[in-house]
Amino acid sequence: MKKLIAILLAVLMTAVPFALSSCGSDDTSGEVEYRAEYTRDYEGTSINVFNWGEYISDGTEGSFNVNKAFENLTGIKVNYITYDSNESMYAKLSAGAVSYDVIIPSDYMIERLISEDMIQPLDFSKLTNYDLIDPQYKNLYFDPDNKYSVPYNVGLVGLIYNTTMVEGTPDSWSIMWDAKYADQILTFNNPRDAFAIAQFLIGVDVNSENKADWDAAAEKLKEQNSVLQARVMDEVFQKMEGGNAAIAPYYAGDYLVMVENNPDLAFVYPKEGTNIFVDSVCVPKNASNYDAAMMYINFLMEPEVALANAEYICYASPNTAVASNPDYSYYEEEILYPDPENLPKTEYFHDIDPEIRSYYEKLWDGVLLAD
Repeated sequence: MKKLIAILLAVLMTAVPFALSSCGSDDTSGEVEYRAEYTRDYEGTSINVFNWGEYISDGTEGSFNVNKAFENLTGIKVNYITYDSNESMYAKLSAGAVSYDVIIPSDYMIERLISEDMIQPLDFSKLTNYDLIDPQYKNLYFDPDNKYSVPYNVGLVGLIYNTTMVEGTPDSWSIMWDAKYADQILTFNNPRDAFAIAQFLIGVDVNSENKADWDAAAEKLKEQNSVLQARVMDEVFQKMEGGNAAIAPYYAGDYLVMVENNPDLAFVYPKEGTNIFVDSVCVPKNASNYDAAMMYINFLMEPEVALANAEYICYASPNTAVASNPDYSYYEEEILYPDPENLPKTEYFHDIDPEIRSYYEKLWDGVLLAD
């Protein structure tokens, strides 16, 4: 499917002239007309972009190469580095060994970065494509005044299962504790997502500031240790696509990538509830090339760039130009754009009081040690 989409996208993009023909176009995805104006004032400089793995259209399988196209357009070199969780991103950012110009954290982590003065306000006078962001994704709890972030993707966590290995259609997180599937169950290798599954299952608030709630969730996670095959992040792709595990919680958009490679996979939103999240683009306080970062963020909101990312990554897009594009193949995809009546309750993660955060991180260490 992805290859067919890429071919159609390439045909679409070759039908319009390139806005800056003097810059050339060797990004393998055809010529694109951009909505905003871009200069080469920062040609010869570079930006360090720190993003999730598998989270940008990168030119593989004939897809649009976002970073290469930006380099061709502006002359700015993109150094692209990936991480696999908000927590690992935070650890590297706080260490300060590398100056990142662009990062794409999730909502609750952005709230934390703001509170710790680790990201800086954006210059919206330079973000001329910001009007394309759907108003429902503006003024959210983590950035109520829209000062620090631009929405990039929207997603939900659900349960992926292999229909040849799992009996029936699961509807509960409880299957992740079922001894029948011992050594065939995966879970998240980060505390916030892993705790949330246990919290939904036992019926406590995922943003609780009651230590007893976190204690109860930690005990539930320890009960799970005996049936787990592994805790994973990006490794989930290889394991589920290869039929090496039967059950895994993961992000809905990534399921759509996996099922293309293994049609035996299926997906559900468990009845107890699940996490909804908005990943957004930010600029760290110690960014070394701020103006180039603004140009890159504006570029990510370009209609054709946002469309290419939405098609490649398979997450819901907050960009109205994507949703209104007749060539967008996933708009009718129920997993990405579910009707509210077909969803269980959803909750955003919030940044938690530092004392509680430290408390659950220590509990998580105890869960790991109890393996």
